[in-house]
Amino acid sequence: MTDRRLLLVNGPNLNLLGTREPAIYGTETLDDVVELVMYTADEFGYAVSAVQSNHEGVLIDAIHEARDDCAGIVINPGGLTHTSVVLRDALVGVGLPVAEVHVSDVTAREEFRRHSYISDIATVVVAGEGVPGYARAVRELLAHLGADRSA
Repeated sequence: MTDRRLLLVNGPNLNLLGTREPAIYGTETLDDVVELVMYTADEFGYAVSAVQSNHEGVLIDAIHEARDDCAGIVINPGGLTHTSVVLRDALVGVGLPVAEVHVSDVTAREEFRRHSYISDIATVVVAGEGVPGYARAVRELLAHLGADRSA
């Protein structure tokens, strides 16, 4: 039985949210993202474990560990979206539903950003809604899990 917990994964360079290219990514920080996801999940009685790393293996290890105590994964893979087959394989391997999130609209950006190794295995894909898109991804993932909003 899985806990009422989600894993929030943020990939390379997302630690720079708020200062990195604010015209594209906005001024909200990674701390703002984590707080929003925790708040949104809590509305449904779910807890959140959060990890951010600029190292692919750290993210993969966290995903592997999630299979034991999480009901789903919310992930913004950053640049790994477009390059990492092994990240995709890790997500498939744990068998948990996945919500893929991107702050910017990757489909309207450079050609190389338009392909995602994650989208076709994701239950939910949210892109181009800024940081608030994380809340939508959480709600849609929890709806997929059959979660009801806590009283």
